[in-house]
Amino acid sequence: MSDAKKIPQRSEIPVEYTWNTADIFPSDQAWEEEFAQVQALVRTLPSYQGRLGESADTLYEYLTRSVEAGDRASNLHRYASLRQDEDTRVGQYQAMAGKGISLYVELTSSTAFDTPELLKLSPETLERFYAEKPELELYRRYFTVLQDRKEHTLSDKEEKLLAAAGEMAQAPYETFSKFTSADLTFPDAVDGNGNRLPLSNASFVPYEMSEDRALRRSAYELYYDTLGQFKNTTAALLNAEAKGRSFASTARKYDSPLIAAVSANRVPPEVYHSLVDTVNANLDKMHRYVRLRKKLLGLDELHMYDIYAPMVAGASKTISFEEAKATVYDALAPMGDAYRAIIQEGFDHRWIDVYENVGKRSGGYMSDVAVHPYILLNHKDDLDSMFTLAHEMGHAVHSYLSAKTQPSIYKDYVIFVAEVASTCNEALLMEHLLANTTDKKERAWLLNHFLEQFKGSLYRQTMFAEFELRMGELNAQGAPLTAELLCAEYKALNAKYFGPDMVTDDRIALEWARIPHFYYNYYVYQYATGYSAAIALSRRILKQGESAVQDMLGFLSGGSSKDPIDLLRGAGVDMASPQPIQDALDLFGTLLDEMESLMEQ
Repeated sequence: MSDAKKIPQRSEIPVEYTWNTADIFPSDQAWEEEFAQVQALVRTLPSYQGRLGESADTLYEYLTRSVEAGDRASNLHRYASLRQDEDTRVGQYQAMAGKGISLYVELTSSTAFDTPELLKLSPETLERFYAEKPELELYRRYFTVLQDRKEHTLSDKEEKLLAAAGEMAQAPYETFSKFTSADLTFPDAVDGNGNRLPLSNASFVPYEMSEDRALRRSAYELYYDTLGQFKNTTAALLNAEAKGRSFASTARKYDSPLIAAVSANRVPPEVYHSLVDTVNANLDKMHRYVRLRKKLLGLDELHMYDIYAPMVAGASKTISFEEAKATVYDALAPMGDAYRAIIQEGFDHRWIDVYENVGKRSGGYMSDVAVHPYILLNHKDDLDSMFTLAHEMGHAVHSYLSAKTQPSIYKDYVIFVAEVASTCNEALLMEHLLANTTDKKERAWLLNHFLEQFKGSLYRQTMFAEFELRMGELNAQGAPLTAELLCAEYKALNAKYFGPDMVTDDRIALEWARIPHFYYNYYVYQYATGYSAAIALSRRILKQGESAVQDMLGFLSGGSSKDPIDLLRGAGVDMASPQPIQDALDLFGTLLDEMESLMEQ
């Protein structure tokens, strides 16, 4: 195996392609010192129990201290998590991340009394406190939102017990993450020339995108055959996740874990069901896409290891990280100079950890840290990686603007709107690339990628959302989520979404066992709703210009100062209606029309 194909050690990555965690803490010792100070602060908070209604000053003092403790504890946890994700094998950072989680649990336990106590404050008392202490006006929305949760809030002792159980509730995901990132290893995949290539969580999807079908099949079979050896373990983890959700939602008197999850983001549950229903009503377009893929690849049988391969052969090209940065910057010109200045700051000041190394967490994400956002990538010098860069920078700008504009208590936006900015960046990048090519083959290559975005973000994520819905239903019926049951349910969904032209085999039935988002508590549907909203907003920005940009910047600066549906309405899209989803699916159909036309020429 050549050196060029080896996954490098962390020490072999040039420093300019690593994130600068010293911006958060200059050393691990500084982290330990801050940990001790924050832990001491957290331990002062229970002294306020029974006193929150005694005066406006006491209430304001407690709220100020608890928010500070939360912010500083978050900073500690995120630093430790970033360092752990650099190389998940390093025990020191595993321990620090564990301490960070434990501190969060101590914080939630120490403040578990406040919600029941705050709910006892009458509207008249609060109005008097606002008059006596005008600084408390900052928390008016916080109290309004809190009152909406009154019927789901328990006694002081019960709240403390639930808070203490928080660390156990994280165990299924933490175990899954350690297993898949640090312990699970695979045999080398073999390409069409007999070359052996290292297979990992990070390399699996890039191999599946290869034009080399032998490599795709080898990686696919080896990956799922290996994963299948642990299917009972991963099923037990997912079953524990479902049980934990059920326990928490029942304890808080919600009708279901789904309602509990969406209510936390102040999103009506009808939005979730409307997404699934609207996509199910448009599966004919997905089946048509599969038929087109089968035809363009010239295959008698289309297998799941063919689903990521480019439909336009020979058009792919190498895109270095430096080129990707420049292209993304140019593509975001419609968003204005102020928006792009934040992008450039991130590029220039090492917000990004760029390349894969041995032990590094797979995938990509943005972490919102107090000093500035951080981005983890596993860049592969290809088109998909360039879109990932655009995506994560969208998250980064969203977090940056919300933190700069909103007070600390409102700076964090809810998950429902989290994918809008990131996917809007992707849509603007695609429009830029399409507008700057006259080559029919390159245009077809780009259209292929655009279709893949729809398939991945709208159809695939909705399939995941439907699988989570089914998990919840089965758990409510008392059915243990065994590997056999999960495989049967997943295989049936896969067949429904991909249609009769796709060979749905027993290996793809195991895909649920590799998806971390199934531990995120009904998270994935928001990729699909966010993608639909982003398509609508990107087209509005390109059509209307400055006025639409200002609306978008207002949305990005909004944090959680309004409910998510209202924030999006302010930006120009109504996600309480199925129309944005249907519009996005109609665009998918239009793109299929163009792709079919181009490939016939």
